[in-house]
Amino acid sequence: MPELPEVEVTRRSFAQAIAGARVLAVKMGKPLRWPLGIAAQRLVGRRVGQTLRRGKYLWVPLDAPTDGGVAAAGAREPDGGLLMHLGMSGSLAFRELPPAAGPHDHFELVTDRGVLRLTDPRRFGAVVWSEGLDVEPAAKLLARIGLEPFDIDFHGAHLHERFKGRRVAIKQAVLAGDVVVGAGNIYACEALFMAGIDPRMAAGKISKPRADRLAGALRQVLGEALEAGGSTLRDFKDAHGVAGSFQMQARVYGREGEPCRTCGTPIRRIVQGQRSTFFCPACQKR
Repeated sequence: MPELPEVEVTRRSFAQAIAGARVLAVKMGKPLRWPLGIAAQRLVGRRVGQTLRRGKYLWVPLDAPTDGGVAAAGAREPDGGLLMHLGMSGSLAFRELPPAAGPHDHFELVTDRGVLRLTDPRRFGAVVWSEGLDVEPAAKLLARIGLEPFDIDFHGAHLHERFKGRRVAIKQAVLAGDVVVGAGNIYACEALFMAGIDPRMAAGKISKPRADRLAGALRQVLGEALEAGGSTLRDFKDAHGVAGSFQMQARVYGREGEPCRTCGTPIRRIVQGQRSTFFCPACQKR
């Protein structure tokens, strides 16, 4: 599943190329997780703004046409944008001359600079129109998202305060996304290893010093993943078709039975919330 690093890598790979482009057409394939929420024809003529990211969502602003475009009721079309989510298996590609759409290509934003295409075999992804990030449906979808790991307000004190009273395992609390967003399964495993925290420890029992270490570890791990172009375990590629390589430098993830690179103890694998967790039983303490 694409997480924060993969979504940010995707954004960086097409944002500048599509900024300022004029929408020529919108092509829809099979239904995605939610309906588009606007007639596709009403997007034609709009100008693409600077693509942003919030958590695992991408926001593609589409300014209203300046050449007399009108809404169905006769008024000027409102500004707005497309909130995109890659779901479990989605990916975006931006190409000047893409190949013919295949059975898993479900959305195309055709512009005068190229085509932004969403490919999603499992169709858990979404492309939703909203008149802004602070109004529905975007506001509702983004309401429960926690702080970004690179936000100035994200630090150990935030984790310590928000995890108080939680009996759920610390790894599950990190994955929930309501306290800190974007640290998916791979990155949660890696950050907990770097912080020396057993993934089974109750989130509410984390001390202030450990919360500080975990906050720093999350920033470091996600920064490393961005530098490596994200992780490609199955089919993730950026908008230019380039795969990520962070999985090749993982310290614990995917290394069950292999020696810990710090102490030599075999890495263990357990299942938490139907997700594989990898950790070092010697380096990570409850």
